[in-house]
Amino acid sequence: MITQIKGRLVEKNPTDVVIDCNGVGYFLHISLHTFSLIPDDEILKLFTHLQVREDSHALFGFIEKSEREIFRLLISVSGIGSSTARTMLSSLHPDQIKDAIASNDVGTIQSIKGIGAKTAQRVILDLKDKILKVYNIDEVSVSQSNTNKDEALSALETLGFNRKQAEKVVDKILKESPTGTVENIIKQALKNL
Repeated sequence: MITQIKGRLVEKNPTDVVIDCNGVGYFLHISLHTFSLIPDDEILKLFTHLQVREDSHALFGFIEKSEREIFRLLISVSGIGSSTARTMLSSLHPDQIKDAIASNDVGTIQSIKGIGAKTAQRVILDLKDKILKVYNIDEVSVSQSNTNKDEALSALETLGFNRKQAEKVVDKILKESPTGTVENIIKQALKNL
């Protein structure tokens, strides 16, 4: 199995890249998350997942190992293929997907194009235990920080801030201090918005 590729970046598009390794050009499917993190350097290293089917071989590239792990977990769910998993990773940050699964947040998973209520519930049902175990997440802290996040976001929206921008700032704050109170989250977000 091809687990990583390092070579000269020949072509870069929002959905794919071509990497030249000693004269052989490898075409890799990527998510928008990976696309946004690809540096402008000439040499690029991507972690890969090789999907072998009867009619094709597809190579998927990820800038972070954690994104590849979430991709592999997603495609293990019945009804989620590689293109749907890639769409999920393009629509949400891998950490948002992980947190949504860990906290039973069907709405967030369902907000992704092509994911219905039943599929979102199946993703959560199939992956919640694996996510909690692999990432050592405590269920209580996840639901608490999600409630704080939601309250802080609605307060910032009421103050007139764009929800998407506010969410990016709040996610960054929660990464640094996951147990922050709603007041502290709002105060820090106001400094950064």
